Amino acid sequence: MPLTRRQVTSAALAALPLGAVAAAPARAGTRRSRTLYIAGDSTAAQKYSDAAPETGWGMALPFFLRSGLPVGNHAVNGRSSKSFVDEGRLDAVLAAIRPGDFLIVQFAHNDEKTTDPTRFTEPWTTYQDYLRMYLSGARAKGARPVLATPVERRRFDAGGNALPTHGEYPAAMRALAEEEGVALLDLQALSLALWQELGVEATKTYFNWTGTEQDNTHFNPPGAIAVARLAVRELLRTRVLGPRDVVRLHDEIPTNWITWPDPA
Repeated sequence: MPLTRRQVTSAALAALPLGAVAAAPARAGTRRSRTLYIAGDSTAAQKYSDAAPETGWGMALPFFLRSGLPVGNHAVNGRSSKSFVDEGRLDAVLAAIRPGDFLIVQFAHNDEKTTDPTRFTEPWTTYQDYLRMYLSGARAKGARPVLATPVERRRFDAGGNALPTHGEYPAAMRALAEEEGVALLDLQALSLALWQELGVEATKTYFNWTGTEQDNTHFNPPGAIAVARLAVRELLRTRVLGPRDVVRLHDEIPTNWITWPDPA
């Protein structure tokens, strides 16, 4: 359902890190904490109690970040790089973002919807054009944009080989990252390799497979934690974050740390 700009702005304020909306001004000489924002789709988004155990990887990201590096998760179910912009959601993120912050951008799952003109983009033209809006918007606010290729779905062939499902979109994003000099988190390649390592049966415990649902796109808590760990490793590799920004990278994260708040 389309939302008004006012509704989108209200939702954006709700997605701000705890305390960010009404935080007191920083004292002279003190450094404001940086925030890591996420613009993306359902694979990263915050989930609520009515969707449990479905879990976006953005929900697990804070477990690997030091105190004082909050996450503003603006990812929303069903959005593409185009619809996120057209609904005013990028404007809402840019209204909140500040110099020194980060903006991780992960789209493609819904850009692939060829029959939906409100979401479809073509990998080498409109997809890249919309992604440039995120890059230029973040840079204009003094923030650092980061591109993340779309995390892979769970799909195997008859021989047990994990299959890529995103067509040309990851390649188009990689090329854009190189062209624009932007850090790239290659979640598509890394998640595909992880699903291959785990195999056909073990991957079911990472996706939202329940007694009534066999969802090969969205994660449960173990899957969200695993993908968040991949993202943080990439943030370190690309030097977006430093070692002091990261905690528990090699630790087992209890799945009961994931919680689903009630819907607003």
